[in-house]
Amino acid sequence: MTTEQSAAGGRRPDSTTDPSAPTGSDATPTAGKNSTAEKSSAAEKNGAAEKSGTAENNGTTGRTGTAVKDDTVGSSAASGKAKPAGKGEAGSAGGGEAESTGKSEAGKSEAGKSEPAGKAGPGSGTGKAETRTDAAGEGPGKVGNADASEKSKDGKQDKDGDKKDKDGAGAGDAKTDPWTAFATAPEPVPTRLGRAARAVGRGTGRLLIHEWTLATLGALALAVLMTWPALRYPQHTLPQDYWDPSLQAWQMAWSGHILLTNPAQLWQANAFFPENWSFAFSDTLLGYAPAGMIGTGPEAAVLRYNIMFVLAHALALLGAYALARQLGAGRMGAAVAGASYAYAPWLLSQAGHLHVISNGGIPLALAMLARGHGWSLRHGYRPERRHDGWVYTGWMVAAWQLSLGFGIGLPFAYFLGGAVLVSAVTWFLRRWVIRPVKRPFGRRLFIADLVGGLLFAGVGALLAIPYFKVAELHPQAERSIGDIGGFSPPATGFLTAPAESRVWGALHEGARAALPWHPEMTLLPGFALYALAIGGLFFSIWKVRHRVLLFAGVVVTMVLAMGTRFFDGTFTYMPLFEHLPGWNGIRTPGRLMLWTTLLLGLLAAGAITAFATRVREFSAERIPSWPSPWLRLATLLPLVLVIGEGLNATPHPIVPPQPAAMRTVDGPMLVLPSSQNLDQPVMLWSTSKFQDVVNGGSGFTPRQLDDVRRVTLAFPDQTSVDYLRVLGVRTVLLMRDQIASTPWEVTIDAPVDGLGITREEIGQIVVYRL
Repeated sequence: MTTEQSAAGGRRPDSTTDPSAPTGSDATPTAGKNSTAEKSSAAEKNGAAEKSGTAENNGTTGRTGTAVKDDTVGSSAASGKAKPAGKGEAGSAGGGEAESTGKSEAGKSEAGKSEPAGKAGPGSGTGKAETRTDAAGEGPGKVGNADASEKSKDGKQDKDGDKKDKDGAGAGDAKTDPWTAFATAPEPVPTRLGRAARAVGRGTGRLLIHEWTLATLGALALAVLMTWPALRYPQHTLPQDYWDPSLQAWQMAWSGHILLTNPAQLWQANAFFPENWSFAFSDTLLGYAPAGMIGTGPEAAVLRYNIMFVLAHALALLGAYALARQLGAGRMGAAVAGASYAYAPWLLSQAGHLHVISNGGIPLALAMLARGHGWSLRHGYRPERRHDGWVYTGWMVAAWQLSLGFGIGLPFAYFLGGAVLVSAVTWFLRRWVIRPVKRPFGRRLFIADLVGGLLFAGVGALLAIPYFKVAELHPQAERSIGDIGGFSPPATGFLTAPAESRVWGALHEGARAALPWHPEMTLLPGFALYALAIGGLFFSIWKVRHRVLLFAGVVVTMVLAMGTRFFDGTFTYMPLFEHLPGWNGIRTPGRLMLWTTLLLGLLAAGAITAFATRVREFSAERIPSWPSPWLRLATLLPLVLVIGEGLNATPHPIVPPQPAAMRTVDGPMLVLPSSQNLDQPVMLWSTSKFQDVVNGGSGFTPRQLDDVRRVTLAFPDQTSVDYLRVLGVRTVLLMRDQIASTPWEVTIDAPVDGLGITREEIGQIVVYRL
């Protein structure tokens, strides 16, 4: 709607002042008429007439295409400046406003004619009508007539169109399109159960392709392949030999059995009768007790051992993978770190020591603790990523790892203690001294560390009590520095592979012959790993200072692994042996190579991640990107090399079958012949009834067992019978198939008259009841 005013004293188009008021000497003489026309046309509040082809909903006034609020309803709003020579624009009007177009009566009548169009509905026009006006203002009235006539025609056309649509609809209903039979059937509306099933399916699909699901499945599959044929005959064979593995199979079976029946007697095992605290004569694998609760008897124990043997390798790979990923390595770099940690050639010589193979809790706990504290080697400390749940879990995993044995658990405990101390001092200095910047830590995280640390320390203290008791009762069990020297490897051991290595075993036979005790001195982590780690010193995603720290860790751990071979250990191993509690119980320093392998793997992961990053950048820049698949394939080569060096030639001998007498005879009993290696299968055989047996094999031999073996060389005679009765032994089993070249080869058939004992043969076993 437009109101014509003079160019000299005209009102602003957006003015909200009542236009009927005088506007000065320049106002038009017909202002009153305009006001009257506006009042009459404003009676329709929700359907104003459109005079220029434009209508706005709910009473908006168009001012040169710009909407104004409907608080100006009933006012005459200018839509533009006055045009010279009688020219101007016709604006759009709505919201019940009538447009005042000039002095003539025809303008009023045209405004009145436009009202029915506004009543027709709140629809809006599609454009503006530009008109020419003379001095009297007659042009807009003509435009109004044209608009009204056009709308009436449009209304008739709409009615005709509606009628035709109805007729067409009726005809369509009467005749069905034959092609609809070939149309796609409408999708059925899913039920609530169907929607739930789809949601579960989508969630399962996402879970199956998640990185950690794939990493876990890959670790399990690779563990089965790399330890084959461990699961070929899992109830009848054991890896490497059947001596120490039989002992550890018995340990798992005993802990599971006694925790279900009489937990208070956990440390008073059925072996080494009548010794006390006999379960603490070696590392206990107590953390595997839940597995020991499943199944009974030797076959179940052997099966359990083989399953845990494979799972231990999988956990080692997964733990190192998780640590490398948390520190900032890429997937391929983390995979190399995990594979090198789990399948290093030197670990093949430890295949008979499950407590050494079971090391995956170390990197896994470190990864969880780092994640919980929001820290990574690549990105540093990120407070927004803190999570106390991961901290609790990390401390629990660390405590579980410690429960498997102090052989590798004790160095881990000292490493954790040192890491906590260094982290606390560093955090304090950066916040208050060197760079006084607030670095949030949080009360919840502090409580998690406090509770988790106390849990870890408490588990360690409770596990240490039986070992201190054993050291008190058996002083000969303590290691001397001479014992350490007998197991300390020379520097050449770091380049020598064990006989169980399929790749290097035969080639290094001469080098092994020069080692005093090669099972604990062949410490090659892999030549491929050495090369990758060296490359990681110069080309890596890690910062230079981090590479230097990792390399320093490699050097320190290798020096410690040499024991007394490195300048007699005066300033390296000896201080630890003499001053750290429990360190004198570690007789094989070469097993510290575990830490060297982990650090070398992290150096290699940094190099491989940097290489993979360059490959992605190079592939993205090339057009076309056809070399990309080959370059990505090249990133697999380090992993293939590391896994290839870990291929094993480990023997899997058949475990001696359990004699039938062991399933029927009660204890306390003694099985002859008795020795360190022969007694370990006897411990395994006792898992059917867990009767007390004098036999036992561990890291040391109690003096009483030495006396039993010496006195019973002449069994059956009066001296040996009386001695065994004093000990409480009631039954002696003598195995015919083991007595060749022993004194029993002559005395086994000797008469027992006058000794007060009975003799009975059950298969290949001669049973003497005292």
